[in-house]
Amino acid sequence: MKIFNTLTNQKEEFIPLSAGQVGMYVCGVTVYDECHLGHARSAIVFDVIRRYLQYRGYRVKYVKNFTDVDEKILNRAAKESIPWNQVTEKYVEAYYRDMNRLGVANPDIEPRATDHMPEIIDMIQSLVDKGHAYQVDHDVFYAVSTFAPYGQLGRRKLEDMQAGARVEVDARKRDPMDFALWKGAKPGEPAWESPWGPGRPGWHIECSAMSVHHLGGVFDIHGGGKDLIFPHHENEIAQSCAATGQAFSRYWVHNGFVTIDEEKMSKSLGNFFTVREIFEKSNCPETVTAETLRYFLLTTHYRSDVNFSNQAVSEAKAALDNLYGLFQRLKELAPLNVRESRSIQPRLDQFAVAFEEAMDDDFNTPNALSVLFDLARDLNASKDDPEKAAQLAGILKKLGGILGLLENHPERFLHMEAGQGDDGISAEQIQEYIDQRLIARQNKDWSESDRIRDLLTEQGIILEDSAQGTTWRRN
Repeated sequence: MKIFNTLTNQKEEFIPLSAGQVGMYVCGVTVYDECHLGHARSAIVFDVIRRYLQYRGYRVKYVKNFTDVDEKILNRAAKESIPWNQVTEKYVEAYYRDMNRLGVANPDIEPRATDHMPEIIDMIQSLVDKGHAYQVDHDVFYAVSTFAPYGQLGRRKLEDMQAGARVEVDARKRDPMDFALWKGAKPGEPAWESPWGPGRPGWHIECSAMSVHHLGGVFDIHGGGKDLIFPHHENEIAQSCAATGQAFSRYWVHNGFVTIDEEKMSKSLGNFFTVREIFEKSNCPETVTAETLRYFLLTTHYRSDVNFSNQAVSEAKAALDNLYGLFQRLKELAPLNVRESRSIQPRLDQFAVAFEEAMDDDFNTPNALSVLFDLARDLNASKDDPEKAAQLAGILKKLGGILGLLENHPERFLHMEAGQGDDGISAEQIQEYIDQRLIARQNKDWSESDRIRDLLTEQGIILEDSAQGTTWRRN
C-alpha cells in the first residue's frame, strides 16, 4: 500500500508504527455553523480511508476533534445573543445529523478542546520551558525562528511566508510569523486558569495537544483538507515536535477542495451549499441523495479538487441506478440450486485484487469504482446463471460497501426522492448510540441521554426502554 505524503511530496509505502495497528487523527470542524460540501467531502474521504484500512486487516484508532472554543464561535454567539456553549452544542448536533445522513461512521474518539485544557496548558508550558515560546502580558506566542524545519510541510521558506502569508498583526510579537498559543481573557469571553493568567488556547495548539494525548507523540496518519496545510498543520508540526522531541505524524494526507461550476465554493458568490440545504432540497439538483453525493465525491481522486455541477450529480445518480437496477433484476432469476453450483472463485479473486490494487495506490477511488463496473458487466452477462450471478452480486456489494456504497435496498434507492438519506444509520451505529446512552443514564446525565434519543429519533429510530434493557426499531 502506498500513500501520498504531503510532507515528502511523494507516494510512500505505508508501514504503520505498530504492526497491524493504525493511529489516525483528522482535524474536525469548528462548530459555529452548518457543515458545507467541503466538510462533507473531507468526512467521506477519511471515512473511506478508515473503512479500507479495516478491510485490509488493520485495527484503526480514529480520532477526529471538535474545535469548540474559537473567535468564530464567540462571534456567532454575539450575533445570535446566546451563550457560546449553546452555539457549540447546536452545531455539534447539526454535524452529527449530517454525518449520519451521509453514512459517515463516528470516529473512535471525538475530543473537544474544552475537555483538554490540562493537556493544552501542559504542552504550552513545555514549549515555554524549552525556549520555543514566550509570554507577553497574558498571552503566549510560539517563536517560529526557534524551529529550524518550519515550512517543511508546505515546502516554503520562512522569508517567503513572512511576505505573503496572512498573519495576525500584533506589535508585541518578536516576529510577524509567531502565532498565539494562549490568549489572555477579554471581558465576557470564556476563560480558563493558566500560569499566564485566565484565557483560552489558540487554535493550533488544541489539535497538537489532543492528538498527542490520544495517539502519542508519534502516530501514523494526520489528515484534513489541503487548506489546513498552512498555517494550521505547519504550526502543529512545529509545536508538537518541539514539545515532545519526537517526529509527530509519519504520513500527512490532505483532500482537495469542492468547486461549484468550476468556481471555488464561496458564500460571497452565492454558490455555497450546506449539507442541510442539500437534504432539504434548497437550491440543489433534484437528483441529489445521500448515496449519490457520496458516489459523486468518490469519482475524483481525493487529492484533486472536485467540481460540483448538476450534470455531474445526474451522472452519479445514473451510475448508481444502473448498479441497483442489476440487484433488483436478480430477484427475477430462477431459485438457486446449490447442488448444481459451480465456483467462480478465481474470477471473484481477480476483481478483489483489482479493487485492492486501486485502493492500495493512494486510495484511488475512481479506479476502484471502475472495478465495480467491470463486475457489473459480468453480472449483467450472467443473468442465465443464477449461481454465478449471486456470487458476483455478493462481491459487488462487499467491495461497494468498503466505499460506503450499495448498502441500500434496490427498490428504495431507485424510488428515492432528492435529499433523502439511505436506510439510515447501521445497526452497529445504533447500538453504539444505545451503549453511549446507557452510560449517560448510569451517570444520571439526563440531558446527554435525551440528546442521543432525539438524534436517533431524527434518523427514524424508535427506542423502547424496559426492565430488560433498550430495544430499537425503525419507524
